[in-house]
Amino acid sequence: MANPLKMIFGSRNDRVLRRIKKTVKKINALEEDIQALDNDAIRAKTQEFRDRYQAGESLDDLLPEAFAVVREGGVRAMGMRHFDVQLIGGVVLHEGNVAEMRTGEGKTLVATLPAYLNALSGNSVHLITVNDYLASRDAAWMGKLYNFLGLEVGVVKAGQSQEEKRTAYSADIVYGTNNEFGFDYLRDNMAFSMADKMQGQLAFAIVDEVDSILIDEARTPLIISGAAEDSSELYRKINKLIPKLAPRSGEEAEDGDFVIDEKQRTVELTEDGHEQIETMLIDEGLLASDDSLYASTNLGLLHHVNAAL
Repeated sequence: MANPLKMIFGSRNDRVLRRIKKTVKKINALEEDIQALDNDAIRAKTQEFRDRYQAGESLDDLLPEAFAVVREGGVRAMGMRHFDVQLIGGVVLHEGNVAEMRTGEGKTLVATLPAYLNALSGNSVHLITVNDYLASRDAAWMGKLYNFLGLEVGVVKAGQSQEEKRTAYSADIVYGTNNEFGFDYLRDNMAFSMADKMQGQLAFAIVDEVDSILIDEARTPLIISGAAEDSSELYRKINKLIPKLAPRSGEEAEDGDFVIDEKQRTVELTEDGHEQIETMLIDEGLLASDDSLYASTNLGLLHHVNAAL
């Protein structure tokens, strides 16, 4: 038997669509006013929106007018006008939900609406695709619209230098694959300083083919591994130093250069041991006189010491 309340008020999806359609009516009501503006005036809207956002207006407040500007920009830059159903899809994506659309219904064009809106905050918007070809194609294709509205577009892909990627990430709209965004995130978390990081504030992302990327592709973990270095000579040098260190004589004692924990099967340097091994490393020319074994640049050396110990 049908639920009488659902028959009266509709399903949750029906209620969401009714709410969004009210927003679409506001966008449509602005169309004539936006059409009356020349190209420079439309392009100036981007800075106006940013100023209004900085003054306290939310992105939701700016949405109807911003979407109307993107729609008119699409007509002038590419000869493509967003249909009402595409405006609905844009609102759904902006609200962080999944929008299901069939092939040919204009998913790529839909993404320009929330991408432009969220780029007004000053943070880059990431558009995540399944391969490098689609990332480059969509960036070149939709870039005409973004450039017309005064936004910069970047593409991140495999094989780029760190400087090329940093330039791409500085753009307002950034296209790339899920693997590239994921590995760059891992690299940023391994960076020793803020200057070495590439990605900015992670604020808003749109995922194309979300089922493929968040389900199928997600089964493969992203792991960064470095090339193995031949450090046999370094091991030999440090192995000659370690026997010169003395173990602590007892559990309650304060002497010795290292402490052995038989139960935990671990060994650790004492404060005296730290100073002693650093002195020996400096004498061997393995450590600079004004450097510390625990500096971020000497993690490999510290690993060798711990392994030898």
